[in-house]
Amino acid sequence: MGRGVEKKMSAIIQTQYDVFLDSKHLLCPMPIIKLSQAIKKINVGQTILTETTDPGSQYDIAAWARQTGHELLSTETQGNVFRFLVRRAK
Repeated sequence: MGRGVEKKMSAIIQTQYDVFLDSKHLLCPMPIIKLSQAIKKINVGQTILTETTDPGSQYDIAAWARQTGHELLSTETQGNVFRFLVRRAK
């Protein structure tokens, strides 16, 4: 793993988030369904850090955030794990 990746990983890990959602080993559409359910349980302005292993979730979560109006704060990849930090906007 290159130094740039390590630096990028530490940024999101050190970011405070309100809820952690483990969606690893789930295939589409389950990561989106779990995220949709979880975001309804938090307050506006709070954040969810979700981890997935489905490569399609990179596109699906970005599209979901645009369609629902929630804010995708950051994304990162480490090996086969994708991390997304999402803020509830409404």
